[in-house]
Amino acid sequence: MSPALTELLRCPVTGQRLALAPPKIIEILETQRRAGALHIGSAQPQWSSDEPIEAALLREDGQVCYLVQRGIPLLLPDHGISMPA
Repeated sequence: MSPALTELLRCPVTGQRLALAPPKIIEILETQRRAGALHIGSAQPQWSSDEPIEAALLREDGQVCYLVQRGIPLLLPDHGISMPA
């Protein structure tokens, strides 16, 4: 995902800036996905839990991230993943 694009993206809930999550966050999310413990708020998720997590966008406050699959950010309000404190 290009830096120019990520500069334009905002959280659909708070309007905060989003940035590409560092590798450590991706590792945590991927570990949760493989364990079947990665959950989002949507009853009908728009992501495939069978695919490895390639990237995520982390909200400016570090509390929520949004997955990116096949290069497409899933910026739906109910698709935010709460990050552990």
